[in-house]
Amino acid sequence: MTDLLRAEGLSASYGASQILFDLDLALQEKRTLALLGRNGAGKSTTMKTLAGILPAQSGRILFAGRDITHAPPHARARLGLAYVPEDRQVFPEHSVEDNLLIAAKSGPEGRRDWTLQRIWDTFPLLAGLRSRQAGRLSGGEQQLLVIARALMGNPLVLLLDEPSEGLAPIVVATITKVLLELGANGATILLAEQNMHFCMRIAEEAVVIDKGKVVHRQDTAGLACNEDIRRRYLAM
Repeated sequence: MTDLLRAEGLSASYGASQILFDLDLALQEKRTLALLGRNGAGKSTTMKTLAGILPAQSGRILFAGRDITHAPPHARARLGLAYVPEDRQVFPEHSVEDNLLIAAKSGPEGRRDWTLQRIWDTFPLLAGLRSRQAGRLSGGEQQLLVIARALMGNPLVLLLDEPSEGLAPIVVATITKVLLELGANGATILLAEQNMHFCMRIAEEAVVIDKGKVVHRQDTAGLACNEDIRRRYLAM
């Protein structure tokens, strides 16, 4: 399979504090990859660097065959890279439907796989809330909305940062169902999470990072049985 998104020797810092150290990462087309690690391991920093929110200090990022290492976030978005941050950034005074329409655009090569009607079909909970102000939604409803809003841009890759964080189990189950459906329909997803059990149900493969470095890569079925790696790098 083709590597749709690839990071090679990626390093990144916040001021004088280096967070990522020569990180290598490869996401294959039509696959879901979990980026696992404890809080502070560098997961969100990796996602922000891939999305262009945080500049890479060294190394390079390749997306759909292009070097995007120094491309601004909006240019990466136009190429089909959609980033869903962990803090559920909605337009609170706008309705659910307006939040979706704001993000609507054709994807690369004019792709229009995701329409408003398809969003309503995929996220029936949002369909019933289409007129409600986004700021009045629950945390789980907002999480569904930001995922749906990213899809309205018809991306090639979804970067999802901690989508299950702080949510009730019933909402996590809904997000799991949505992501499984996306994967079954050929979506390419990079999923950064602390919740290993959530990821195991969705991703085919996992990369484990610790202190800004990749320390292990394995298919999720094998990782589920790898007690040593789970105890050393994933146990809370």
